Amino acid sequence: MKPGTCPLLILIPLLQLVIPGSPECSLDTIVENKIKGILNGLEYNPSATTKQLVCTSITNSGKLSSCPAGMSVTGCACGYACGSWDVRQEKTCHCQCSVVDWTTARCCRLA
Repeated sequence: MKPGTCPLLILIPLLQLVIPGSPECSLDTIVENKIKGILNGLEYNPSATTKQLVCTSITNSGKLSSCPAGMSVTGCACGYACGSWDVRQEKTCHCQCSVVDWTTARCCRLA
C-alpha cells in the first residue's frame, strides 16, 4: 500500500460524519417506534376501568361469621385476641380458638 493511501482511508469515515442528514429508516428508529407503539397500548386507561371494590364488615357472636350472597371473605378478626382463623367455602370466617366471643368477616365484591 502506498503511503498516500492511508490518509485517504482515514478521511472516508470522517466525510461520512460530516454529510448532513441521517437515514430515516435506521434500525434504531424502527425499534424505537415499535417499542413506543407497544408501550402506548399498555398504558392505563382510567375510563376503561368501571368496576369498584365494595367492602363491608359482618360481625357475629361466636366462632362463625358469613358474608352475604355475592360477596367473598377477604379477611377475618376474632375476639379474645384469637389470631387463628380460616375461611370456609370463600364465604365464612371460622375462628379456631377454644374461647371466642365474636367473629368479624371482611366481605368484598366488585361493583
